[in-house]
Amino acid sequence: MTSGSSKDKIKGKAKETLGKVTGDRGKIAEGKADQAKGRAKDALDDARKRVPGKSGPTDPLIRDDE
Repeated sequence: MTSGSSKDKIKGKAKETLGKVTGDRGKIAEGKADQAKGRAKDALDDARKRVPGKSGPTDPLIRDDE
């Protein structure tokens, strides 16, 4: 799990909870959207790990043969 996805999930849960407490349906929707964004980031990260040769460093100056 990436830290960005965790932040999105936590932020989304907080917004959703705040929306439920205040009765703000828009805030609830924003919270659910943020949580979905976090789950999407997790799924993308998992997919990248499964692609052969693509799970290495993201720095273009570091190659697999080093």
